[in-house]
Amino acid sequence: MKPNNKQQSEVKKVICPKCNSERIKKRGLRQTENRGKIQRYFCNDCKTSFVLDDGFFRMRNTPQKITLSIDLFYRGVSTRKVQEHLTAFYPHNCDHRTILRWIVKYSKMIHSFTNKLKINCGEELQIDEMEYKTKGKKSWFIDSIDTKTRYMIASNFCKTREQEELKSVLKIAKSKTENQIKMVTSDGYTAYFKAIKSTFGYNNKLGRYNVIHNRVTQLKNEGFNHKIERLHNNIRQRTKTFRGFKNLDSANCIMKGFEVFYNYIMVHQAINKCPYELATDLKLTNPNKWLELINLSNQY
Repeated sequence: MKPNNKQQSEVKKVICPKCNSERIKKRGLRQTENRGKIQRYFCNDCKTSFVLDDGFFRMRNTPQKITLSIDLFYRGVSTRKVQEHLTAFYPHNCDHRTILRWIVKYSKMIHSFTNKLKINCGEELQIDEMEYKTKGKKSWFIDSIDTKTRYMIASNFCKTREQEELKSVLKIAKSKTENQIKMVTSDGYTAYFKAIKSTFGYNNKLGRYNVIHNRVTQLKNEGFNHKIERLHNNIRQRTKTFRGFKNLDSANCIMKGFEVFYNYIMVHQAINKCPYELATDLKLTNPNKWLELINLSNQY
């Protein structure tokens, strides 16, 4: 039986992972214990059989189960509660530590993809920080947001909030927004002044800095950075049940995942859509956006 046009176009897109040949044909299905049947391919050049890596290669659980667990976690359910939820609906259960590994793995994968997207933002960037505990010691989550699209542009989880840590977030924000930012708004913390000026630089031709530093101090009745504080309320709502973080690496991965959740999954009430819809050209059509983002991330 000859394959139809749809099948032919699908096969043409497949490339052999060993020799990069496009002379590929389908050869049966691979039966797995928990993921059902997976299409197997055969390379006519190097005679290699293989299955496609869709981002879940060698995973023992279905993509739907994995993305469900990630989504529940970022909506406020603990890993142990997610495990209890899965027990009621899936015969093959998993440990709560496995769920955390899924969160860390796919948060890093998706963020590495979304971090390369071009951002279409407004002219004002707001930056602020939140205090946390890592092994009982102070740590800081530093983040920045575009006030027009509500898109969280850059973030980092650090031991301190000194010049270098602030600059690392500002440099990422600058590289992603290019020359679109004209004003950076912060609170009265003095370290922001030098960090913002040195990051965005001075224009010798115009005789001024490339961005305006707008300092808003609530104690002096100068106002309140509502948009980034609204973002922080969402983050606190999710992290208030945490008993601190074990280390900076896992904390950074979890917070990068929240950045993905905030920008691409959660509908913002003020704009009635996800921030990525205004800030990027990315089009997501699958209701399971976690799954679509993982598939896209695996292609790049």
